[in-house]
Amino acid sequence: MKIQERTGAGAGRSAGPAQPSAGDRLPTAPRERKPALAALAVLLILLGALGATTLVLQAGDRIEVIKVTADIQPGESVTNSDVTSVMVAADDSINYVRWSQLSTLETLKAKTTIYKDTVVMGQMFGTGSTLSAGKAVVGLSLKEGQYPAKLKTGDVVAAYRVSSNGSSSGDSSSSSSSGSSDSPIVSQAKVSYVPDTKSGDNSLVSSTNLAVTLTVDSGDAAALAQAAATGSVALVLVPGNGN
Repeated sequence: MKIQERTGAGAGRSAGPAQPSAGDRLPTAPRERKPALAALAVLLILLGALGATTLVLQAGDRIEVIKVTADIQPGESVTNSDVTSVMVAADDSINYVRWSQLSTLETLKAKTTIYKDTVVMGQMFGTGSTLSAGKAVVGLSLKEGQYPAKLKTGDVVAAYRVSSNGSSSGDSSSSSSSGSSDSPIVSQAKVSYVPDTKSGDNSLVSSTNLAVTLTVDSGDAAALAQAAATGSVALVLVPGNGN
C-alpha cells in the first residue's frame, strides 16, 4: 500500500531539470559610461563645422587687383593696354594694388622689370627715377622704313645714321659728323617705350611717324639726339639682352 502511494506521487513530477526562480538569475555587468569621450566627439564635430565655415567665408572675401599682361621695363609706367584685372583672396599682409587704383599706378615708374602675368604689388613701383648711372633716355620720331616691323618694348637695337630720305649715303654734314656710314651711332640700345598700335595707343607723331624711346649710354646720347632732330636715324634689331 505504501509502495503504490510513492509511485503515484512520483508520476506527477516533470522529467526536465528544475528552472531557477526569478531570484536565482545571475546579475549582468553594468554598462560603463564615458561622458568625457562623448563630449570630445561633440567638440570635434563643432570644430570641424567651424573650420569649414571659416574657409567658405574666406573664399568669398575676394578683391579685384591689377595683373600685367606684358613685360614692364624699369622706368616704364603701365597703361590700359598692358594690364588686366583678376580676383584674389583678400590678405592684409600682401600689398596688392587694387584695380580701382589703376589711375594712380599709371603715374608711377617700375623699379625693376615686371614680367607678364605678374600680379602687381605696391613695392614694385615708385615715383623716383629708376635710370641707372651712366644711362640716358633719347626720344625718336621714326618714319616707316626707319624701324623694324613689330618693334616692341625691351628689344635691343642699333641706331645708324641715314639721310632724311632713308638712304645710307647721307649728305656731307651727316657723313662728316658720323664718320663711316657703316658705323652705328649706338651699337646697342634698349627700346624703353614703343606704342602698341594694336591696342589703340596713339603715341604716333603723325600718320606715318612712330615715337620710340631708347635707353643708351650717356656718351652716345648727344650724337643720337642730333641725328634724331634731323630725322636721320634708322634702327636695326640686334641680338642681346639689353643694357
